Amino acid sequence: MLITHGTDTDNRENDMAQIVADRRDVDFVLHEQLEIERLSKTRKFSEFNRKTIDLIVSEARNLALKELLPCMREADEQGCTLENGVVRVPEAFHRVLRLFCEGEWLAMSDDQDWGGQGMPSAVALAANNYFNGANFPFMLHIILAHGAGKLVEKFGTEKQKSLFLKNMYSGKWGGSMLLTEPAAGSDVGALTTRAVKNDDGTYSITGNKIFISSGENNLVENIIHPVLARIEGAPEGTAGISLFLVPKIQVNDDGSLGEPNDVICTGIEEKMGIHGSPTCSMSLGSRGLCRGTLLGKENKGMSAMFVMMNEARLHVGMQGFSCTSASYLNALNYARERVQGKHLLSPAKDAPSVPIIQHPDVRRILLTMKVYSEGMRSLLFYIGLLEDLVRVSEDETGKKGYQALIDVLIPVAKGYVTDRAFEMCSQGVQIFGGYGFTKEYPQEQLLRNCKITQIYEGTNGIQAMDLLGRKLTMNNGEAFDMLVNTIATTVGKAEAMAPVRDLAKDLDLAMACLKKTAGFLTGNLGPDTILMAYANAHPFLDVTGDTVMSWMLLWRAVVALEKLDDVKNSRDLDFYNAQVEGARFFIKTVLPVSRARMEVIRSGDMTVAKISEAAFGGK
Repeated sequence: MLITHGTDTDNRENDMAQIVADRRDVDFVLHEQLEIERLSKTRKFSEFNRKTIDLIVSEARNLALKELLPCMREADEQGCTLENGVVRVPEAFHRVLRLFCEGEWLAMSDDQDWGGQGMPSAVALAANNYFNGANFPFMLHIILAHGAGKLVEKFGTEKQKSLFLKNMYSGKWGGSMLLTEPAAGSDVGALTTRAVKNDDGTYSITGNKIFISSGENNLVENIIHPVLARIEGAPEGTAGISLFLVPKIQVNDDGSLGEPNDVICTGIEEKMGIHGSPTCSMSLGSRGLCRGTLLGKENKGMSAMFVMMNEARLHVGMQGFSCTSASYLNALNYARERVQGKHLLSPAKDAPSVPIIQHPDVRRILLTMKVYSEGMRSLLFYIGLLEDLVRVSEDETGKKGYQALIDVLIPVAKGYVTDRAFEMCSQGVQIFGGYGFTKEYPQEQLLRNCKITQIYEGTNGIQAMDLLGRKLTMNNGEAFDMLVNTIATTVGKAEAMAPVRDLAKDLDLAMACLKKTAGFLTGNLGPDTILMAYANAHPFLDVTGDTVMSWMLLWRAVVALEKLDDVKNSRDLDFYNAQVEGARFFIKTVLPVSRARMEVIRSGDMTVAKISEAAFGGK
């Protein structure tokens, strides 16, 4: 698909294919690193052999490149509008949604009884790599509908499932998540939305919510809102929060649509990015007519939301990573085409100018973007595989171990990945120079869109606190120990391979340092030093992420070395050698800095905790 803007004279580099993901690398992670087709030996995934998986990825790629990508810029420029309570989304999204629903892409990994395709999560993530890289503002409409549907599937009554679920998983109806309130923000326990039980078993809901993605839109005929509220008389804080299903339009017992509910969009935000996705302020019960039904049990709303948190945070990591994937490939194409400056080793004054990819600093940036992009893909797809293994495992101990790995890796997949993704998208602008700062190229939009991934679904500071305060101490540290032992398995394989033996040693040293740092922080969660510990929560997330990224890249290198003896063509030879060199670059240039940061953390500096508020100035 060719995307061309501007004049041929000034912007000839735009006359190139805009690619959102490297298919060779997608296949490598699925089939060679994760060996995903082994799932086809289980009863649950018996239909998903390699041929089927490859077909799914190909179809997702085609839809992404031919339909989602071409309208990304148009949707960004058109944005969303609010008129008389109705939010109109970019016109092109209507066709894209129709095609998306026709392909049954919304509920790829979900139960076939409710309209899902029942495919492995790792394969669905590969498809989402393309979809989000091509147009993640459009995909925000999809992910919210899917997340709301999962809540109905997990906690709904049979009546709620029969009324809502198939319509949500088919894309006929949309969904949202009404959590955040103006005064409460991330402190969900401080919410003020109220629920009063009616004689017919429904609840009257009153309150206001903000920052609601796809809270209102004209894409679908109905929107099903999961709403967090406090039942009259319930305890304060998170212990008294319940979850309710509140449709935009009431649904009759026979499944037909009834009267509009008292759920109104009062405004949409003007944002720096994701312009094609409306971020809404929502009023519930302003006329006293908002009705909802309890989803799950009374006062168990937060625990219900936490069940879905891993999936939501993994998908946000996918959004950030997909921006990086697209930005990198755009930058790579541009660097190969953009001729500027002479090669440093060309002594002649009349030497021809060369493509900028031949300049050392450009190569450094591109290689940095490449290894982060590839490491992120491996990590996210790996978590998908772990979810699949939880679903098919018949051994309770094994299932518990897979889930422990998921739990400890989710803060990394959401927090660390999106932090690095934004940095990589910034570097993607840098490769284009001044052109990257213009709207003639996709780089600036990818950077703007990527920023939100660091903020929503729990800011990355909250992800860091989750890692330190919950995941390190979960079940007496079993989850973290499981991660350490799993990484050690890869290190052991690498130690037997001469080309990466030194890299294995470096990662082993980093792991020992990380364990020591984790022990230091968890040992300082008492009243005298807890502020110091939490001041280092985000730095600890960073060093954990660097270590995990080193693991993923070393794992890739081990797989590549095992394949090199059977290479039949130069393209595969280049690809496998690049895996080894990518691991070497990251482990030799990033990991030493990370180890130094671990030493800084363990120094226990108390400045952040002790400095007075007045010392920050500003008055």
